[in-house]
Amino acid sequence: MSDMSATHGVAQPWLASYPPAVGGTTPIVAKPVYALLDDTAAQHPGNDCVDFLDKHYSYAEIKRESDKVAKGLQQIGLKPGMRLGLFLPNCPYFVIFYHGALKAGACLVNFNPLYAEPEIERQIADAEVDFMVTLDVSQLLPKLDAVLTKSRVKSVIVCPMAQQLPFPKNLVYPFVMRSVHARMRIDSRHIAYKDLVHNDGAYAPVEIDPATTVALLQYTGGTTGVPKGAMLSHANVYINAIQSKRWFYTVDSPQAKTIGVLPLFHAFAMTCVMNWTLAVGGCMILEPKFDTLKLLRLVHRKRPTALVGVPTLFNALLNFPQFKDYDLSSLVFAISGGAPLPVEIRKKFEEESGCRLIEGYGLSEASPVCSCNPVHTGGKTGSIGLPYPFTSCEIVSLDDHKTRMPVGEKGEICFRGPQVMLGYWKRPDATDEVIIDGCLHTGDVGHIDEEGFVFITDRLKEMINASGFKVYPRVIEEAIYEHKSVKECAVIGIDDPYRGQTIKAFIVLKDGETCSQETLDAFLDTRISKIEKPRFYEFRADLPKSIIGKILKKNLVDEEKARAAAKESK
Repeated sequence: MSDMSATHGVAQPWLASYPPAVGGTTPIVAKPVYALLDDTAAQHPGNDCVDFLDKHYSYAEIKRESDKVAKGLQQIGLKPGMRLGLFLPNCPYFVIFYHGALKAGACLVNFNPLYAEPEIERQIADAEVDFMVTLDVSQLLPKLDAVLTKSRVKSVIVCPMAQQLPFPKNLVYPFVMRSVHARMRIDSRHIAYKDLVHNDGAYAPVEIDPATTVALLQYTGGTTGVPKGAMLSHANVYINAIQSKRWFYTVDSPQAKTIGVLPLFHAFAMTCVMNWTLAVGGCMILEPKFDTLKLLRLVHRKRPTALVGVPTLFNALLNFPQFKDYDLSSLVFAISGGAPLPVEIRKKFEEESGCRLIEGYGLSEASPVCSCNPVHTGGKTGSIGLPYPFTSCEIVSLDDHKTRMPVGEKGEICFRGPQVMLGYWKRPDATDEVIIDGCLHTGDVGHIDEEGFVFITDRLKEMINASGFKVYPRVIEEAIYEHKSVKECAVIGIDDPYRGQTIKAFIVLKDGETCSQETLDAFLDTRISKIEKPRFYEFRADLPKSIIGKILKKNLVDEEKARAAAKESK
């Protein structure tokens, strides 16, 4: 672990803006990530850890199951450093396998449950995944089975959905939900959850150096390009959870309750829902997917302390016709991340809910949280807040990417701290582009004010940020190019008041070929996820190019901005 007291000669005006309770100078001792669960289970074994569809799991139960998972994985051949993929929605199994696999010495790889088969296959191959975990539901298991014969995966562990439901839902599930239930194949490569955990939980302890042992490959596009696996050490992930615990000090631990509607496979929810809640000894109320009415009813009925979301979630709540009919007074605060929070949404949400909405900032490469507005004041509107404890923010010149800019001057936003990744998996070239002298270059442009608040003023990334999800144009373009009628294509993000950005594809067809938007949209159904599918298509005779034949996406972006401005002026 890096020296958390090191400033590298950088002024830290944000320290004066910290409330005393944050403890900005008290060192954090790194531990294996699973200590977040085990330490709280030792202190509060009977407290609720997970509430899933009204079935409650105590800390003792989640720890016991994670111990059994650890031993079961070791018994089927998992060795330290092997990769295990989680292909799961929000559910108790995610928490159990996340921490159980780490106890066994695995390196975790999160998979988006919405991935299409080619994306699953690509990530398995790139991460060199040996084991996969999923549910016996039709949206997941058949997709995984379809790529199994073409992959290196040794075993798929299949968890029964019915087992995690409360009585009597668990009994009627196989009959009422027959259309979404998927049967597990009976063969040597499929292992039932009940068989995996049929043991005493006495797993063999694995030696872990928190600073160097990789806990997680969190796939991200980095600043640009196709997804890459950010290697997050145990120290990276554990410390970011403890940083969050100190930052959100106003919750009444261990009575805190967090709504977990954001997917745990996303780094934002992994830390700010799961690991932060474990660190404070609270209960995470997990929902498998977002539904506006269900979420409002859940907050009204369950009385949570914190709500973690992206701007589109809060916008959806505000625009729900009966929003004011639901009581949100239990919320001590709500956290917005994953995408820029529009000023209007923050202001309106706070006025109508009575709950403080706090904006933060992070990247998968930083476990992910780098900065956040303080909870005691709400911080400054339009700011991504103050750097986290033991985190430094540096603004460097856009010309040489080295010279540090003074307070108030614009440049590239960079962070250094104990949560910054070890590097990209198998991509030292990409690592060297974004981590220079231990400092993470974000690709975003902004400045720091005299009180240490960080503001983003521009985005250099080609990556599209839709509803808090990072979407990579190259992946979409490659899928579009598979269509026999397509000659050229370019994908960009365009401004969207609801999603932050939405996806538009520009298409040039081969001579003599015809293709409609509907046909192309249907073609992409099995190749990319719903999140990645373009919302708009434009067929053109040609695309703007440079003198060497490179497609100029910037020209397309400028055209869209001009079109939007002209429309607004009418």
